[in-house]
Amino acid sequence: MSDGSLHESFRGVDWGVATADTIAAPPPPPPEQGGHFRQWTEDIRQLVGAPVDAHRMVAGWPQLQPDGPGTWDRDALDRCDRALDSLIGRGLRPGLTLLHRSLPPWLDADGGWLARDTAEHFAAYAAELGRRFGDRVERWITSTDLAGPTLADHVAGMYGPGRGIGRAGLPTVHHILLANGLAAQALRAAGASGRIGTTITLVGGYPATDDPFDRLALERLESWTNRLFLDPMLLGEHMVTEEDISPVEATGCVRPGDLDIIATAQDVLGLSWHTPFRVTAPENLPRVLPTTKCLSALNEVNRLLVGLGFAIVPFDDVETTAYGWPILPEGLADAVAGLHDLYGDLLPPLSIVDNGMGDLDLVDETGRCDDARRRALLRARLSWLAGLVAAGVDVCGYEYWSVLDNLEAKFRYTRLYSMAVPDHEPPPRPPMPSDWVHGGAFADAAAPGGGPGLTLVPAVPRAQRLGAP
Repeated sequence: MSDGSLHESFRGVDWGVATADTIAAPPPPPPEQGGHFRQWTEDIRQLVGAPVDAHRMVAGWPQLQPDGPGTWDRDALDRCDRALDSLIGRGLRPGLTLLHRSLPPWLDADGGWLARDTAEHFAAYAAELGRRFGDRVERWITSTDLAGPTLADHVAGMYGPGRGIGRAGLPTVHHILLANGLAAQALRAAGASGRIGTTITLVGGYPATDDPFDRLALERLESWTNRLFLDPMLLGEHMVTEEDISPVEATGCVRPGDLDIIATAQDVLGLSWHTPFRVTAPENLPRVLPTTKCLSALNEVNRLLVGLGFAIVPFDDVETTAYGWPILPEGLADAVAGLHDLYGDLLPPLSIVDNGMGDLDLVDETGRCDDARRRALLRARLSWLAGLVAAGVDVCGYEYWSVLDNLEAKFRYTRLYSMAVPDHEPPPRPPMPSDWVHGGAFADAAAPGGGPGLTLVPAVPRAQRLGAP
């Protein structure tokens, strides 16, 4: 039986599944073959009584243009045609992602996103797909994640040895933003009828202590993640630090007119959600991180971050998933509220891309999949989000992202970034707080008129229960 309050709060929201499956590569797997697909759709039906009928997959730029600009692999194009028709034939509404991290080899060899020309090539690629598939695709997402191919790859060096060059890699941020703006314009010029937007990795969290410097550290984290991409898109200017310096513009990559293109209006903004962070000022690390953990792998991450004025530490006494992600259902709503705090009505309609499905690995005492607990956690996450929707935040979509995608990144980097204890043993499993079971803290707010004390500009720290029973 569906939950009436959640159903009313999310009326008009598109529910779907997104994966990294590439439809240009043979063979495109039908979604019905995936057990997780059926599991998610059943979860949503039970919780909100809504059909999950939107399915977004990756077009596959390396497969479609393996030999250079202006050339196309005809077999790959045909596979895209068949895959889209197959989805429509199954009653699903297709969405298409143009970029999932990988570039065609000929572009990568020429510098990838470090090269400005990559943005122009991307726009030409988007225009061709718009002409061919624009009548069938209901949602166009230019990239699954703007930070992965730029910050993670060319700044931090997370994806390959020797690729991380620190701040000298920041032109990649400008170039991928430029590519997004040019692609949105190209798709519209090609007559694509669906919504057009992109995705950022939504970063949010909580200060580790009440120390004002920890609160400042959280703001720095959000500046170097959310604001680095959204300030140019929504404000038409690159993010400026406390020292009144724009790190991206300081590289000399910005040309006249670029920011006007980057600020091209988006029909939808995808927010790719993973997990909240617990953030501290570097000088407070010895206070919040035990000495034994100062020698752990967590510092591989913090060595990169302390130079930016913040560090990440584990949450205390919070249950985690198998990936080490803390289970904090309010974290998603708090992060969305933080964005609304910054940008307000400048935000386009939001589509949540939920990567937090590590809770799919939850099992009961017998080792079987714990469906009831998983749905209780999902309901709690949706209940918090429903409060923001009821208060006026425009959420137009909610997609599950396949838990089977990007396994290397999940197992390596999420363990480092997770922020959960202990390092080598499964964390304790505290009892689930009763309000998670009975509807989440915003359950009453989903009713007409909202709940008491609900605000779109939450104080910092935002809802900081941190898993307390």
